[in-house]
Amino acid sequence: MGDTTRFGISIDRDLLESFDRLLTQKGYQNRSEAIRDLIRAAIVEEKQESGNEEMVGTVTMVYNHHVRDLSDKLTEHQHQHQHHHQVVSALHVHLDAHNCLEVLILRGTAHDIRTIADELLGVKGVKHGRLFMTTSNAEHH
Repeated sequence: MGDTTRFGISIDRDLLESFDRLLTQKGYQNRSEAIRDLIRAAIVEEKQESGNEEMVGTVTMVYNHHVRDLSDKLTEHQHQHQHHHQVVSALHVHLDAHNCLEVLILRGTAHDIRTIADELLGVKGVKHGRLFMTTSNAEHH
């Protein structure tokens, strides 16, 4: 982690008490680690919004595998020539007699990952899905 710098902040007492309750719920040992995590999260969010930063993401989808051709459509979207290099891995799980869970790991620019996720989540028959993105490098300690 580089050199550590101490700094002070001014904060409303009620806000600090709410923050301390949150730290206890989340299991943080101290305020410093929680503040570092908040700063890292803000930096990752900014990279996502820029669209051009290298990111990794997971797309999680639940769908009914009895919906005609849905599995084939999802596979086709994953393996399209323009997305071939962004799909790192896929996990397919049968949840019950009707529903499947599929998780894709994607790597590329935030814009490309978001585009692929939107295409997949927009396929008719996908019941629920979500994209989660984070930075692909460890530059933020």
